[in-house]
Amino acid sequence: MHYISRILIVLAFFVFALNANAQPPTRRGKNTTEKKESAVNIKLTERTKAQYPNRSVPKDVDWRRDIYRSINLDVENNATLYYPVEPMGESVNLFTLMFRLVLSGDITAYKYNLDGYESFTEENKMEPKTMLENYRIYYEENNGKLIVGNSDVPSAEVLSYYVKESHYYNQQNGTYGKHITAICPVLHRAGEFAAEVTKYPMFWIDYNDIKPYLAQNKVMVSSLNNVAQTTFDDFFTRGLYKGDIYKTVNAKNLAISQYCKDSIAIKKEQERIEQQLKDFETNLWNTKTAAEIRQDSINAAKEVANDTIKSEKEDKKVVKSRATARPTIKKSEKSTVKKSSNINKPKAKAPSTNNSGTVSVRRTRR
Repeated sequence: MHYISRILIVLAFFVFALNANAQPPTRRGKNTTEKKESAVNIKLTERTKAQYPNRSVPKDVDWRRDIYRSINLDVENNATLYYPVEPMGESVNLFTLMFRLVLSGDITAYKYNLDGYESFTEENKMEPKTMLENYRIYYEENNGKLIVGNSDVPSAEVLSYYVKESHYYNQQNGTYGKHITAICPVLHRAGEFAAEVTKYPMFWIDYNDIKPYLAQNKVMVSSLNNVAQTTFDDFFTRGLYKGDIYKTVNAKNLAISQYCKDSIAIKKEQERIEQQLKDFETNLWNTKTAAEIRQDSINAAKEVANDTIKSEKEDKKVVKSRATARPTIKKSEKSTVKKSSNINKPKAKAPSTNNSGTVSVRRTRR
């Protein structure tokens, strides 16, 4: 009996420890009445939502390429998505707005699967309470309502976002477009016993679901002019953010880091993909056929090669002519040289004359 009672005590202690650690210990014991939730009104009527119809890629496009970018909030262009960390009046950062909408059920969060792809299906829906418990966000529940204070929203730890861009060309109406179709907040959190920060992609959001709310909230876009503002939706639609490509939709389902051996190779691959997107848009309105464009490239390469060979030949001729050419001498220099050459020559004797005036010439026998 004594042995059984010990086992029961240990089990009871274990269950108590699990319940106590279900939420972060730093938040335990706080009074809910002292907490404040965001005062920003995020409720929109159906009529207001209807003003922002779904913007998706047409199904019958002739060309499409989907890429995934990582938006680092440490970059100056993206910092406007991070501040203010806690709500200030009606100003909230992107994650606080997103978090409140998920918590209230106005938008749906979808699981971030191991393959990294988004799936907006019923089986991939994430319950708000599951999201809170998975990422150890302190909450309290009152009559079925989940309550999270502003200081408990982990917006300070969300230091990056994943976004999916769809680039496409529709030949029927001759339009080229780019849409953001999904967005995912990424939690940067250090372990309890390690200083190394680990990234935790939290959930995917269908951009069309959150678009009406993003269009209602403004954000400052300039530190030099505090009046310059735009909405979150315009910020993304106009491409004011900066992000590095970390993955493209491909048959092998590989991220860039999985098939590039080091950071230098990753950087080159990112630049190559960026250039491919630019080249496609640039050449899109070119009336020449692919064969003609290819032939133009060949001809241009031949011209460059011929110019290089011609230049090298001319350089060789110049060098050769300089090596074989004799130095030119001016007339004044010639006379000086002639005089100097006659200095050492023996002078010819003048023929001798006698008193009679005749000239005697002595012949030398040879």
